Amino acid sequence: MKKDQRNKYLQFVNIAFQMGITIAAGVFVGVWLDGKYPNKYSVYTISLSLLGVFIALYQVYRGVKNLNEDE
Repeated sequence: MKKDQRNKYLQFVNIAFQMGITIAAGVFVGVWLDGKYPNKYSVYTISLSLLGVFIALYQVYRGVKNLNEDE
């Protein structure tokens, strides 16, 4: 396996970790806010977890776009 290919695989792994961390951060902050400011529908958890998913998808898009430009 070439060194260049190995770097691409590591970049994909890095993208996956970033995605997980971003979504988890949104969920944890949402749970904390729902605990601090209780509401009927867990609005903060739902909103921030969805925001985390969208941010993570944007990060994946940017990462894949950068990988394609490097070729």
